[in-house]
Amino acid sequence: MDKNKSSRSLLSFHSFWTPSRTLKIALFATGLSGIVAEYILSTLATYFLGDSVKQFTLIVSVMLFSMGLGSRLSQFFKKNLIELFIACELILSLLVSFCSLLTYGIASVSEWIGIVIYTLSILIGLLIGFEIPLVTRINENYEELRFNISSVMEKDYYGSLAGGLFFAFIGLEYIGLTYMPFILGIINFLVGILVLFTLKPLFEGNWQRNLKGISLLTFGIIIFGVVTAKPIVRYGEQKRYTDKIVYEEQSRYQKIVMTQYKNDYWLYLNSHLQFSTFDEWLYHEPLVHPVMQLATQSTTKNNTEYRKEGKIDVLILGGGDGCAAREVLKYDNINSITLVDLDPSMTRLGKENPIIKKVNQNSLNNERVRVYNNDAFTFLADSMVFYDVMIVDFPDPKTIEVNRLYTLEFYQLCYQHLRPQGIFVTQAGSPYYAAKAFDCIDKTMQTAGFETLPMHNQVLTMGEWGWVVGNKSLKSQDLKSAMQNLQIKNIKTKWLNQDAMLQITSFGKKWKSNEIQYDELEVNTIHNPVLYRYYHDGNWYVY
Repeated sequence: MDKNKSSRSLLSFHSFWTPSRTLKIALFATGLSGIVAEYILSTLATYFLGDSVKQFTLIVSVMLFSMGLGSRLSQFFKKNLIELFIACELILSLLVSFCSLLTYGIASVSEWIGIVIYTLSILIGLLIGFEIPLVTRINENYEELRFNISSVMEKDYYGSLAGGLFFAFIGLEYIGLTYMPFILGIINFLVGILVLFTLKPLFEGNWQRNLKGISLLTFGIIIFGVVTAKPIVRYGEQKRYTDKIVYEEQSRYQKIVMTQYKNDYWLYLNSHLQFSTFDEWLYHEPLVHPVMQLATQSTTKNNTEYRKEGKIDVLILGGGDGCAAREVLKYDNINSITLVDLDPSMTRLGKENPIIKKVNQNSLNNERVRVYNNDAFTFLADSMVFYDVMIVDFPDPKTIEVNRLYTLEFYQLCYQHLRPQGIFVTQAGSPYYAAKAFDCIDKTMQTAGFETLPMHNQVLTMGEWGWVVGNKSLKSQDLKSAMQNLQIKNIKTKWLNQDAMLQITSFGKKWKSNEIQYDELEVNTIHNPVLYRYYHDGNWYVY
């Protein structure tokens, strides 16, 4: 009786685990692995080459094109289809596993990193495109054509959805770009092993034995890669920076790196310098104190119901390092500081990292500072709160995503949330390296309703940098006069004083005759992101 029961169980297992079902599970897994490989390469391309929208678009397009070529190539192979499928999986497992290591390793010795990333994209696309028709042709022995085609494509697409969810919510944030490729490579490897050991009748000659040996070698190479991955990536990362890396993290949104030289530190986001402790006050003092000084004077003269006892409400958009908040906290008349930064990893760094906490004087843990991790545009659109001071400290508009935070639509939202006597300031890039972009920000703010005043300062580690101040109550010339008359005596600063206020609010003549005229500049909008183009057309070659 036990024998009969065992036989029935075995028969039941074989009736469930059919060759067709094995092939579909394999396609689901390869669909998952393939889409995540696309996203990994796109993220690497963004990090090393810049411009996430362009890189994601090109990588996905190139890979899909390569899949088409792979599908076409498969028609020339008529025999040993199951063996070819397993070979594809084993090669894919190696290519996917080592894509980050190859990228970082070659980046440390060559500038042609773009060729490496796009070559990997082409090869992975070719193999994925090659194996889907193979599975379809193998599966035609088990299913009618209409079911065969639909089920094969269905499982591949379902795997792509699972892969996208994995990358977005787990892979990038919790595993990172060093080890996530190896997880995908192991998935491809296990698919090959599954097919190798469950579809024995389909193999011809010594193919199965040979593939077992190759599989063992492949597994050994992957394990070697896992063991050596971290030092290789760290070496490649270090070669990108002049100074010693003392902190690095790949968040969901960006690569955060901090380096050290002697007693000073440099903070980078996606390889772009954000500040150096050597001179960061030359940036943060002009960003904060002119508008805070004007707001304090305005509060004293215009004490209304929403400004109880002369207290003011401050909104900081960006500034997750906490340095802007540090400067704002020097004022006694603060009712609240709301800081909105998209990246939780950045604000966590500002709250917990001993180096950054020392720089920002533990500002993000102050009881008057409320930190929200949200998109600034969405935060304002959903908010009903009004502010006396708005300080906008975003990265430069190098990408379409960041460009959105310099648009007419965004500045209109800011205008709506600014109180009648309130004052606004935004980081605006360099007035000399990217003059058109700087003026475009100014013009876009004016179109949103602000009376504006451009400012600039020489930040030693960054070059000539600028800001644009906006308000509702003073005309531009009156705003300039008010700024130049600020004494900056009641607040402790390292550099900013009245003489400096005269300097940062004054510009010489236009120094390049071939620059586009102010009247000819277009306003930056979501649907017409000209600022992004103006920024990249700047004179960065002399930076």
